[in-house]
Amino acid sequence: MTTAASSPACIAPTARYARVLTIAGSDSGGGAGIQADLKTIAALGCYGMTAITAITAQNTQGVRAIHALPPALLAQQIDAVVEDIGADAVKIGMLHDAEVVRVVADAIRRHRFAHVVLDPVMVAASGDKLIAESTVDVLVRELFPLSTLITPNLDEACWLLRLGALSSDMLEHGAELLHQLGAPAVLLKGGNLEGQMVADLLRLPDGRLVRRDTPRIPTLNTHGTGCSLSSAIAAHLALGESLEDAVRLGLDYAQAALRAGADLQLGHGHGPLNHGFAPQPTKRLPL
Repeated sequence: MTTAASSPACIAPTARYARVLTIAGSDSGGGAGIQADLKTIAALGCYGMTAITAITAQNTQGVRAIHALPPALLAQQIDAVVEDIGADAVKIGMLHDAEVVRVVADAIRRHRFAHVVLDPVMVAASGDKLIAESTVDVLVRELFPLSTLITPNLDEACWLLRLGALSSDMLEHGAELLHQLGAPAVLLKGGNLEGQMVADLLRLPDGRLVRRDTPRIPTLNTHGTGCSLSSAIAAHLALGESLEDAVRLGLDYAQAALRAGADLQLGHGHGPLNHGFAPQPTKRLPL
């Protein structure tokens, strides 16, 4: 009588991935949204997971259509991922309506995520609006208090604060106003200001301000910069960095990716960053 050979024993696990969940919309052009998030997370040595809020038809020139996924399906995506794999950090991008915002807020409370980076995506680089104006108040009320950090650019900050404009010398005032709306920490991005320098201001939960001024990188390839930055910050938080260091390292990555992609052409509009300019090996965390 013959017997089948027994299967070899599996290797016992000795480490785990740093896990980052991105909750955002899909960009069919691959430069922003879920696609940029996953490229960034992988480039920084982390394991990326997704919960998709909407599907867009877009390219480097603009957004042609947005199709929202059912909120119940979004909740199921989050639960399926977290209940099995878990998440060390969460990045939140495009949330197009109030019901979706509430679904995400409920999921944060239900799963008690340690780190939540909220990028209040409202306008694409092409100028196309990606969120209903009626959703803004719900976003502020429901998600600001649950976030570790929010990362608006100046246009988004003005929309959130109902202000006409913010200048470079008003960054501190804008960050303080956003904190008063309920955000524990704020990274106010000044990339859409005029001038040769780019100013970014971090307001930490203890009120400390950290300003960073860097030379502007002359390129049209800026599509997905905000998505990539917020994902990079979430990845560094998942790896155990402090909030201040995660922001610094995230800005380093985004600026280097911009620089590495500045002279490349993809499409005929605002091209993407070069996310894979220096990919890092997958990091191993203790079980």
